[in-house]
Amino acid sequence: MTRVTGRGERGGRKVGPMTSTDSAAQKAPAKDPWDLPDVSGLVVGVLGGTGPQGKGLAYRLARAGQKVIIGSRAADRAQAAADELGHGVEGADNAETARRSDIVIVAVPWDGHGKTLESLREELVGKLVVDCVNPLGFDKKGAYALKPEEGSAAEQAAALLPDSRVTAAFHHLSAVLLQDPEVEEIDTDVMVLGEERADVELVQALAGRIPGMRGIFSGRLRNAHQVESLVANLISVNRRYKAHAGLRVTDV
Repeated sequence: MTRVTGRGERGGRKVGPMTSTDSAAQKAPAKDPWDLPDVSGLVVGVLGGTGPQGKGLAYRLARAGQKVIIGSRAADRAQAAADELGHGVEGADNAETARRSDIVIVAVPWDGHGKTLESLREELVGKLVVDCVNPLGFDKKGAYALKPEEGSAAEQAAALLPDSRVTAAFHHLSAVLLQDPEVEEIDTDVMVLGEERADVELVQALAGRIPGMRGIFSGRLRNAHQVESLVANLISVNRRYKAHAGLRVTDV
């Protein structure tokens, strides 16, 4: 005799509702946090690329094989800096640099940060923007952190560029080491902050292009202030110990 199974049965066996344990078992395995995208074909623009930090980043990325464009308010000044760096680096004014780049690193002085980004809002629509600006003040006691009205330089960038994908990274790097051709590797980690995991991973991968560096996810943009502020402490370390200190995140 053929048995007809009713509702709640399968193959003659009663089947209950799916449990949370069953659901968890069917989930895909967690993504490896070190499985990062290939960014080697992306064009990187550096706004403020004629300053020490921007110039150093441009040099390191170009030396690693990245296509880099240096931006400045004056195109001829940018081209002069690009010619000095070599490795295929190009120079252009800030607007052209933003238009031609896939990833745009902001390395301008803090006092010009807001005005620069506001003037480039249209050119930066849809772009991945990496803010590495540190709002600092200096007096006879040394460097100290400033607190922007928005909370941080990165949050100011996000407020001024609502149609861009803003991240924060590259704050703690020594411009001296970045620009020194005798230094083969930069022994440091890069703390990367952002709202979207895919954007953060692109910046992590970009940092990893530079020998010796790792990009480490370090939270959302609301946590950028303390990352930017830490540079004041590193300046104090460097002055006391005559060093070019960086950071390493342990157990990761």
